[in-house]
Amino acid sequence: MAGATLAGPPGACCFQTVQHVGDPRGTVEKIAGVDTYIARPSGGGGDKVVLFHADVFGPLYVNSKLIMDFWADNGFLVLGVDYFEGDSYGLHMDEKGFDVGAWIKKHQEKTAVLLPPWYKAVREQHASAKFFTVGYCYGAQYVMDLVKGDWITAGAFAHPAFLTEDHFKDVKHPILLSCAEVDQTFPVASRRKAEDLLVEQKARYFIQVFGGVQHGFATRGDPNVPAEKWAKEESARSIVSWFAHFSG
Repeated sequence: MAGATLAGPPGACCFQTVQHVGDPRGTVEKIAGVDTYIARPSGGGGDKVVLFHADVFGPLYVNSKLIMDFWADNGFLVLGVDYFEGDSYGLHMDEKGFDVGAWIKKHQEKTAVLLPPWYKAVREQHASAKFFTVGYCYGAQYVMDLVKGDWITAGAFAHPAFLTEDHFKDVKHPILLSCAEVDQTFPVASRRKAEDLLVEQKARYFIQVFGGVQHGFATRGDPNVPAEKWAKEESARSIVSWFAHFSG
């Protein structure tokens, strides 16, 4: 039985967005039969690979693509798996009476089937690489699963959903938590409990908390609001710095 819930299912804030402006430069290719956004470092190479686990808007949303491009500009090959199979929440935003709960349940079941062969294919394609992993909201649970394994170098997540106490036990690899001051899905008490669990097992971790922003800031923050713009950008910088620290 899973431990007590620390981050609940996506709430209202998880389904709101401000679309960012930019020109993504990556490509969408199939890996293990699943569309994957690939952002390649300008100098080429694939010895440092980031596995990107998106929020409900998916990796093909422009906001996600621009973050992945930023990390690629910093020397990482970034792979964003579309576990929503082209059916991201963004397609349903204007549907009156849309059953979000049923949509999430359907995709959680599908994601559980899609990810293992996708991971296997990625590892085969980049057999000599160091792997890192990042997740936002819906995607955080998969990051915590991976940092319990043997082949990930370090992980990070921002404003998570679907986490229990058990996700923070038996953590083998460094984990960064990028958190919002205001987060009904991952409230202060849960964040502190997560830290307690990491401390108890002497895990390598880093926790940052951004004041004046709420759940979703790292991918869907409003760039016209200075506090949100800075937090969004600093979160991305911190994550790439965290990965770079462990890539040597």
